[in-house]
Amino acid sequence: MTDLIKEMLQNSKTIAVIGMKDNYWEDAYRVPEYMAEAGYKVYPVNPMRIGKKFRGEPYVSKVTELKSPVDLVNIFRRPETLIEHTKEILSMKPLPKYVWFQLGITNNEAAGMLEKAGINVVQNRCIMVEHTREFKV
Repeated sequence: MTDLIKEMLQNSKTIAVIGMKDNYWEDAYRVPEYMAEAGYKVYPVNPMRIGKKFRGEPYVSKVTELKSPVDLVNIFRRPETLIEHTKEILSMKPLPKYVWFQLGITNNEAAGMLEKAGINVVQNRCIMVEHTREFKV
């Protein structure tokens, strides 16, 4: 798994964050903020935050509304919502190379659907913790 994580972090430049928040004390904000500080371009996805921006990027309702392709989709949503999000991700053009389910989030059915489409998946890991570990920040 460590090789895949390292590959994902090294080969990704753009990250769409499904379920991103706008409150600095929430993990779904702090983690994407950390990734942006580390040099990744972050695109916020959350229908409850329409009209707001993160570092100049407007929040969108779904990943299919993004104007730019992304390398990685990072998900901060309950496991039972992942099948629906997986369907959205699979309709993206082009498809992302990677999908990351944050710490505490596991859905083997959704992961299997993504992997069948050639997308590498990490489940139940924090991208910020793994980035810190891989790059000794």
